[in-house]
Amino acid sequence: MSFQRTTSALLEERTRQNGHFSDTESSLASVSTNQARASRKAHKLAHLLSYLGSNNPLPAPIAADDVVWVMDNVAFRGPGGQWEAEFVAAAFDQKPSAKVVDIVGDIASRVGLSKGDREERTIERRISPFVMEILPGRQIKVDFGSTTLKLGPGGRNGISSNLKRVPKAAPGSVVRSTADVPMGVVGMLEMKTCYAEPEGWAVISDVDDTIKITQTSDPVGILRSTFVSEPTPVPGMPELYARIQGLLTPTAPFFYLSASPYNLYPFLRGFRDDYYPQGQLILRDSSWMTLSGLLSSLTLGTKNYKVDRLRKIQRWLPRRKMICIGDSTQSDAEAYAEACRAFPGWIKLVLIRKVTDIAAVGIEAKNEPKRFEEAFVGVPR
Repeated sequence: MSFQRTTSALLEERTRQNGHFSDTESSLASVSTNQARASRKAHKLAHLLSYLGSNNPLPAPIAADDVVWVMDNVAFRGPGGQWEAEFVAAAFDQKPSAKVVDIVGDIASRVGLSKGDREERTIERRISPFVMEILPGRQIKVDFGSTTLKLGPGGRNGISSNLKRVPKAAPGSVVRSTADVPMGVVGMLEMKTCYAEPEGWAVISDVDDTIKITQTSDPVGILRSTFVSEPTPVPGMPELYARIQGLLTPTAPFFYLSASPYNLYPFLRGFRDDYYPQGQLILRDSSWMTLSGLLSSLTLGTKNYKVDRLRKIQRWLPRRKMICIGDSTQSDAEAYAEACRAFPGWIKLVLIRKVTDIAAVGIEAKNEPKRFEEAFVGVPR
């Protein structure tokens, strides 16, 4: 297994060196927190208690000038047969914490736009989740059918993750729920929960350069595809996923496992809704309020992160038969192979898209057959 870790780390190191990622990250415009407003939003005790995360004994309620996100998920049968699901939510201040015009100008110049180009409005809209001040220690209420669920409190990154029991529903059904918040709160206030029985098929899919063109081998390409370009599906993949869903069952759960940070959740949820089956987006929580974190999130530690989340999905649905889909630009092959060895028989099929349609230094090495032969050593064919 140490060999697999070395291989994935080597691939990431080469990608970052060839793409000069460190230089780009260090020179990106700063997203700095307005500490004065932070102190107005929460007194010192609340600030300190937020370090306790979900163990915070005095969570703060959502206020009328906050932003709230509640995120789609999949419900599964717990050990006692009761339905439960992991609920992920986040809270922000509506006011930006940094001078947005400077950040917009920085990104625009890097991707080759001139000052005043209409695409600057697109950048300003998409940059918003990176410049809103995160609000740690908040508790969010969600009306789930006849039940009110209390989510949180969130940790230092403003994100809460809670495993909650949910009311009964027919397997395969999709239940909509809504955040119970004061008037004035904006954000993603409605979520969907797909109910998945313990047995059957399911799909775990990477996002970037598997189903969406992101150019993860190039820092400028990442900035362009994230903040400027219309989100574009990889040709043929929407049709493939629709075909897979039709062959399995319309109610088969889909998990979209991406190394993108949660800042991009609204952007990626809209993309998923436009092109792919309903499913749970699982993203990284490592780069709130930092643009450089977007680049490092996609290029550092992706294998270990994905293996950790694969283990979580396996705990939720250990008897499901999994189809795992990824691409050759990141460490998808190595992550899926490790999960195959850790949970024999759980993953029934691995599909890796061989990326040849982007101009990136080192892409040939990532597509070498030897790489995949070595990654899947010990995995039955």
